[in-house]
Amino acid sequence: MSAREKAKATVEQVVGRAVRRIALAIGHRTTAAKGAALEARGKARRIKEKGKDKLKF
Repeated sequence: MSAREKAKATVEQVVGRAVRRIALAIGHRTTAAKGAALEARGKARRIKEKGKDKLKF
């Protein structure tokens, strides 16, 4: 299941970054903020998964 969570993290980061950049380009600040939040959630998920991998014996 950890591989699935890592994939989710990567997808969230990529989609969030794309949404943020496109929204900024067309001037939608609210959507850009949502994209940034999605990207941050993906980064947090990635950090969590890395921590779980370090704790495995």
